[in-house]
Amino acid sequence: MLSAEAGDALTPTGLMGLATSFWRFKALAVAVELRLFTVLDRAGGLTAAELADELGTGPRAADMFLASCASLGLLEERDGRYANSAVADRFLVEGREDYFGGFVRFCDTREYPGWGRLTDAVLTDRPTTWDPDVQDSPFAASDTAMLAGFWDALHVAARYTARELARVYDFRPHRALLDVGGGSGAFPIELCARHPALRASVYELAHVCPIAEDRVARAGLTGVVDAVAGDFLADGRLPAGYDVHLVSGVLHNWDPATNLALLRKCREALAPGGVLLVCELVLNDRRTGPPEAALMGLNMVVETVGGRNYAESEYVDWLDRAGFTGLEVRGLGGPGANAVVVAHR
Repeated sequence: MLSAEAGDALTPTGLMGLATSFWRFKALAVAVELRLFTVLDRAGGLTAAELADELGTGPRAADMFLASCASLGLLEERDGRYANSAVADRFLVEGREDYFGGFVRFCDTREYPGWGRLTDAVLTDRPTTWDPDVQDSPFAASDTAMLAGFWDALHVAARYTARELARVYDFRPHRALLDVGGGSGAFPIELCARHPALRASVYELAHVCPIAEDRVARAGLTGVVDAVAGDFLADGRLPAGYDVHLVSGVLHNWDPATNLALLRKCREALAPGGVLLVCELVLNDRRTGPPEAALMGLNMVVETVGGRNYAESEYVDWLDRAGFTGLEVRGLGGPGANAVVVAHR
């Protein structure tokens, strides 16, 4: 990220980009907040002057705002008129199936303020987005702000990660999938839609199950995917009768002892010959990257009591200690995971 750019000469250019990287995020966040992409979609494109009238901004601000969004690949300019780029048209217009604005809003309203107190999080080793003295975890039913935004925000990213998983792992031999801590049900929805013989359950906290059930119904998969209420931390056993378990984006929320205990529960509950799939943003064993895995780990300092991102060797070690065999790590290109660890019971 900060390598020399001209021969062997070091310059602060990379540091300048790193120091101002929040400019990019806030430009996107404000564009979502002001519904810029939805407005442009409805109007079929606007000039800076027209946008100033539409949003009630000054002409200078509208000009620089549109120029910034265009520079980030969010807009296209033709003869002074700005319209949505292909990526904005697909992911940032409200009402579209793949609308990603919920994730942007979640980052802006919850993560951004929490990261603004990163010094506190690092020095105290305590989260800054919620108070561990008041609630048990960031996923508690009492945290209405988290409940309202988190699961919806992650749904689209999880869908695309599920598509990547379907590309690198063949689900055709399986008949029953248990998505442990499956949130809004994005993975089962994608996987069952692709494999008609597959049935699935989202195993989640009771107050999260209605979110998954709603998403399943909207996908037309009621009766194929269901939600099973439970707490994988507190329950002594996981539901039985499944020949494949999925644990995606879960283990980075917890400490190693908790993760090992959960993996052991998975092995006990899996049908003989079953498979466990662990999807995560995995660090390299030198713990130097990739950035998306390392920074997600730092986000766990902001968001959790014991979570962090782990290296490939750590996942393999836990799975081996839990009694799994035939361990294999496969790369993923999804937005929510860069690897899946395949483990056999």
